[in-house]
Amino acid sequence: MFKESNLRSAVKTISWRFWATVTTMVLVYIFTGALTIAVAIGALEIILKILLYFFHERAWNKIRFGRKEISPFVLWFTGLPGSGKTTLADTVAEKLSHNGLKIERLDGERIRNLFPQAGFSKNERNTHIRRVGHLASILSKNGTVVVASFVSPYREARDFVRGLCPNFIEVFLDTPLAVCEQRDVKGLYERARKGEITNFTGINDPYEAPQHPEITINTADEPVETTADTIIRYLKKHRYLQ
Repeated sequence: MFKESNLRSAVKTISWRFWATVTTMVLVYIFTGALTIAVAIGALEIILKILLYFFHERAWNKIRFGRKEISPFVLWFTGLPGSGKTTLADTVAEKLSHNGLKIERLDGERIRNLFPQAGFSKNERNTHIRRVGHLASILSKNGTVVVASFVSPYREARDFVRGLCPNFIEVFLDTPLAVCEQRDVKGLYERARKGEITNFTGINDPYEAPQHPEITINTADEPVETTADTIIRYLKKHRYLQ
């Protein structure tokens, strides 16, 4: 995902060559006791080997041997409200960034702030997820790993996103409804049960669980770090990560 510039190669070359030449000059002086000879050999060596090292580095950049290409992917977290999508996705994104990957986090609440007109009917939700799917596919095609966390309750919308993104990994947070309600510090589930909120997923609007997700996790059973490591292991096993 990164290409080394000619300037960076040149700076690395000069830095490495300077210390190597100093070492050579010191060794020549130790064995000969002649400072003039040591300086002359060092000067000749630095000129020849700077050129050699530079072309050697550029040549290896064109050789694919031993180089593993990491294909960008879309890691899509889905589950009931309160299932732990955002927390887990944030943790996984942080771990991925430590692997040197270019990461973009897409989250339900944050994205809705960009599209305030997006409603909560089935049609509006599907339209919203399709919109996000197009964004994820564009980012992925441009070499960015996307970590997305959305309730995305309907299969048809998730399948639409899967069709857009070649490396689509669906992570289903199969957390029991009772656990999600216990975690609801905003009281949204309670308000939905009282009829104060309509179209609330899990109460008065359905959640269609994935039929064949790549990863299924119950966040009620394990701490966030453990489940995040499970996802990282999956990515390494399937060669999304080195």
